[in-house]
Amino acid sequence: MATFEEQTACVVQALFSDLFDEEEIDCRNLEIDSGEQAECTGGPPLPFDTRVVASRLRQMGDQCNLDFERVSSEPLAEVLRGKVEKFGAAVESLIRRWNDQNPELVYERAFLCVCVKLVKLVGEKVPGMLDPSLLIREINGNSQVRNYIEAQGGWVRMVVMFAWDLWLFLCVTHLSHLPCSAHHWYLA
Repeated sequence: MATFEEQTACVVQALFSDLFDEEEIDCRNLEIDSGEQAECTGGPPLPFDTRVVASRLRQMGDQCNLDFERVSSEPLAEVLRGKVEKFGAAVESLIRRWNDQNPELVYERAFLCVCVKLVKLVGEKVPGMLDPSLLIREINGNSQVRNYIEAQGGWVRMVVMFAWDLWLFLCVTHLSHLPCSAHHWYLA
């Protein structure tokens, strides 16, 4: 069984492939169809397809509605100038800003959404400065996020749960202009 750190490395490698490789990735199941376990380069086999987890993470990043380029944040500005060592500070700054707009957001979900969206933006703005180890260190080094992922049953279960929670959150926020009775059942 792969450790959390090994699973994180595999998921992040798959995320980078999903974000920055030209070829499209087709739909996949979380479980390996053939009964074989997925492998990550240099690590033990995994019981799930990291490409699917990466795809779900990408969707989470895409649903972050904060316009990073309009946010006034010195750490973010430094990251976008290529100082990727400020990535963690930029993530925390962006989470605070997004949470100001959406106080219902759970920190762990916001962390992952912002990390993915920022990785994508940095990859577009300063591609030569981006390395998967940056995101791997951020995730593995954040004990609150790590503990939450592990408590949910690991990467595969956590991403499915976050995708569902984020979908519900977006439904509620987009339906909030309707009379209470029209969207009340989403809040129950």
